[in-house]
Amino acid sequence: MLPCYLMLDLETTGGNPVRDRITEIAAVRIEQGQEVARWSTLVHPGGPVPPYIERLTGISDAMLADAPGFDQVAAALLALLEGAVLVAHNVRFDHGFLLHEFARAGIKLKTRTLCTVRLSRLLYPQHRSHGLDAIMQRHGLNTLARHRAMGDVEMVLAWLHQAAAELGHQTLREHAQALLQGSAALPPLLETAVHDIPDGPGVYLFYGEGALPLYIGKSVGMRSRVMSHFQAAARQPREMRLAQETRRIEWRETAGELGALLLEARLVKQLQPIHNRQLRRERGLCAWWLEDQPKSRPLVKLVSGADFDPRDFNRLYGVYRSRRAAQAGLRELANTHGLCLQALGLETGQGRCFAHQIGRCKGVCCGQEKPELHRLRLELALLSQKLRAWPYPGPIGLREHDTASGRTEVHVFDQWCHLASVQDDAALAEALSQPASLAFDLDTYRLLLKHLEPPGKKNLILSSYPQLHGNSSPDPN
Repeated sequence: MLPCYLMLDLETTGGNPVRDRITEIAAVRIEQGQEVARWSTLVHPGGPVPPYIERLTGISDAMLADAPGFDQVAAALLALLEGAVLVAHNVRFDHGFLLHEFARAGIKLKTRTLCTVRLSRLLYPQHRSHGLDAIMQRHGLNTLARHRAMGDVEMVLAWLHQAAAELGHQTLREHAQALLQGSAALPPLLETAVHDIPDGPGVYLFYGEGALPLYIGKSVGMRSRVMSHFQAAARQPREMRLAQETRRIEWRETAGELGALLLEARLVKQLQPIHNRQLRRERGLCAWWLEDQPKSRPLVKLVSGADFDPRDFNRLYGVYRSRRAAQAGLRELANTHGLCLQALGLETGQGRCFAHQIGRCKGVCCGQEKPELHRLRLELALLSQKLRAWPYPGPIGLREHDTASGRTEVHVFDQWCHLASVQDDAALAEALSQPASLAFDLDTYRLLLKHLEPPGKKNLILSSYPQLHGNSSPDPN
């Protein structure tokens, strides 16, 4: 199959290479098609074996009581690996554990890897399942030592021997070399050909067995970014879990980074993938409304994100993800600027507030400061958090063009809300003619703040210039 490789299998206390440890190692070194070395050992994991692992493998705490630690067997394993390709069934799992065990021993492991699950998928694409049990059943292979390291190594070697007999040594060698040249980092159960993913801007979606995506991401180079997820799996448990669960990948091209950011934010909120921690739907979004009358009590009130009207942004301050966060932020402002907690509605009671008693309030609560002055100081304290009013008389479009793909898009916005992303003049005209649904989204607001500066940016198109592929027209205001 390969000039020199080490067929290896591990048994472990679990599936997390950061938390769990190796309990058994088995390896057979093959050179020019001949076995030249065979080695196996139990390994003390430094802790108890979970009961379900003991039931699966038969390896118990009693068996491991006198076993060496990994640091005691590391040198022997390195000697077997020297000059060889590391081959395993789902090599990502074994390689990830070896990386962490060698790192704990102060050794940086560097080795090429090849996954026999992916090799099976290439050799036998007509079959759906390529786990070791499915391969054994399909090829009539049997062992009394399943889920023991050497037993599993022998089964994979027996399958390779049978595959060479059925398909030819040359076919086996060519497919192994193809995998070795770049795809060994991919998840073994991945059905999507990664080389089909464009390396331009867009959004990619990782799917498992279900209909909803596991994870949604964006990049200006989708294929490279997808590969970076898989390459990081051996080092990061979260990426390993994602790689192990992923079965297929879908993607949607955009004309640039802004389009990818907008599409990612919309899809994450719409589909709620379990591996996305950011960009989720903001159910508790709120902001402070400042009252006009200085004697109003309280001077500010919370407005829910569902009730945001971008046309009133000159009256709203701060955007918080929860009521608790909004109150904490306002309390901090009050302490910093000597504002009255009673007047702000953060403290109940009448007469002197507690902050005035300890010298932090200037006394609007007890007549020692004029309400007009106190309100002015509050407005100044809030000024840096004031939401920006929509600076245009109507909807605008931001034009993006990707020279590599020739794709052009206009992203249409009004009152900080994303109305549509369109690719032709007819769709643009339709987007501008439809009644606007102004649903405020914090992520879109923040994106636009970055992309609309400096004013008069050359890719800004006003709605009075609806031609998608024409010259961009700056804001005449």
